[in-house]
Amino acid sequence: MNIVALGLARNLRAMLAVGLLAAFLPLSAAAEIVARVSLGAQTMQVFENGQLLHEWPVSTARPGKVTPRGVYTAQWLSANHRSSLYDNAPMPWSIFFHGHYAIHGTDQISRLGRPASAGCVRLHPENARLLFGMARAAGLENMRVVIVD
Repeated sequence: MNIVALGLARNLRAMLAVGLLAAFLPLSAAAEIVARVSLGAQTMQVFENGQLLHEWPVSTARPGKVTPRGVYTAQWLSANHRSSLYDNAPMPWSIFFHGHYAIHGTDQISRLGRPASAGCVRLHPENARLLFGMARAAGLENMRVVIVD
């Protein structure tokens, strides 16, 4: 084998190794978003890659209704959703996480900070828009909803 052929063979092996390595690495490092809802405090803390970015008042289930506790992965997004269960009520910037349960904006801003919903997690519309954008950018598979007592 001559020197040119030897050099080409080494380059080919190096490119093959880099290609194999790249095949097993993610294309981009997506952020992990966690929205942690405290039912007792009626607050949401938003973390990105473990760092607290926001803390906002929320409204969760009023007496007689339930906000499900647990850890969920976001399922789907709807920017201009309307409730099919509650008189076509507006649910802007919805992040659905468990069946018909969602985090969404509300027009009942004065009720934030205390239980008032039928089970969803209500936010100020601007905060809901911001969280919606974070979820969309990170990808649903990287958006967790954690609801605790």
